[in-house]
Amino acid sequence: MEASTKNMLRDEITDATAAAFAGSTVIPDRYVWSDEIAREGAVVAGDEESCKLIPILDMASLLDGSQEEIAKLGSACRGWGFFQLKNHCVDKTVLERVKDNTLEFFKLPLEKKKEVAIVNTEDGFQGFGHHFNTSTGKLDWAESLLLGLQPVEHRNMDLWPKHPPTFREAAERYSSEMTKLTSLLMASMATDLGVKPETLLETIQGKLQNMVFHHYPPCRHDADKVMGIPSHTDGLCLTLVLELDTTPGLQVKKDGRWFPVRSLPGSLTVFVGDILEVLTNGKYKSVEHRVLVDAERDRVTVATFQDACVAGMVKPLPELGEEARYESIGKLDYTHRQFEALTRRANIVESLRI
Repeated sequence: MEASTKNMLRDEITDATAAAFAGSTVIPDRYVWSDEIAREGAVVAGDEESCKLIPILDMASLLDGSQEEIAKLGSACRGWGFFQLKNHCVDKTVLERVKDNTLEFFKLPLEKKKEVAIVNTEDGFQGFGHHFNTSTGKLDWAESLLLGLQPVEHRNMDLWPKHPPTFREAAERYSSEMTKLTSLLMASMATDLGVKPETLLETIQGKLQNMVFHHYPPCRHDADKVMGIPSHTDGLCLTLVLELDTTPGLQVKKDGRWFPVRSLPGSLTVFVGDILEVLTNGKYKSVEHRVLVDAERDRVTVATFQDACVAGMVKPLPELGEEARYESIGKLDYTHRQFEALTRRANIVESLRI
């Protein structure tokens, strides 16, 4: 990936930014999004009836081989491109430790957090800073810490926080749990798709796993003018998100309308990414989603992103036995084009459809 592309995508957190996040009555212009972007599209009321439409999967039932649950998984990935996952079997102690350490990190003074300020690495960018910067020049109302977790040689330990002192161990253990859960989910997806489990598992074996710790401060002055993360799809294969609180903000798009997603205690939220859409030849759909900012409460999440490819290529699985609906593209070329698409707020999958 060209350095110029990477430089377009991440910005450091400044003292002025920290002051704005802390409650300044003046929102810097770089954080003010136009109304057509900030409030694009109709929002479905987050009432009980609409919330019942959000797909919720039971990992325990998937592990038991329940055909009904496998069918629900397929329906969620085809119709929504995401689902909430309960009974996910992730060690509760590991969850609590990663939650505690994440919250402690974001409570640190800015100078402490900037000890691991964002830098460009051979595998992309890692460290503490803003989320993606786009061609609009606008920034998200959020601070983020991006780390490479897997494989081990992908880690840049100089950018792993030393404070709090248990952060590194907590992140490593959580990464291992996410690796196991991702494999279990991919195996269940293979069953739904009618291919052998190893067909999907081989696409993620030894591939990159990144983790992004997000903090969305409240915007007490005018939350409607800022964005936690604007509308986007995830560029890799599968995303697993842990919410550390019940602050609302996540919305997913279906049939042209935005659906608020309520926090489900004890669950993880799973998103189909662009690569998984291509691997499944369009059977599964990567979902457009965004995060709005609350006027009163902080929102903190930990997102784990799993990469994938087929023998160095992003292409539909040959085992599906179908005519390819997407262009086959080398993984490095895909990554470069994905980041270019991000800067333009475009969707790379659209450009790969045949």
